[in-house]
Amino acid sequence: MAKAKEINELTKDELNVRLRDLKQEALNLRLQQVTGQLTNSARIRTVRRETARVMTALTAKALA
Repeated sequence: MAKAKEINELTKDELNVRLRDLKQEALNLRLQQVTGQLTNSARIRTVRRETARVMTALTAKALA
C-alpha cells in the first residue's frame, strides 16, 4: 500500500499507469470473489482506497 506522500511525488503519467493497474487489480479481485477463489478479502478495500488516493492526486495536479 502506498502512502499519500509517495503518491503525490509521482508524475501525471506514472499516476495514470498506477490507476490503470489498480483498476485492473480491482477487476481481478472482484472476479476471484465471485468465483470463490479470493483468499484475502481485505485487499479489495485496500485497492479501492489506493485508487481513490491516486485519483485525488491526479485531480490536484490538474488543478495546480
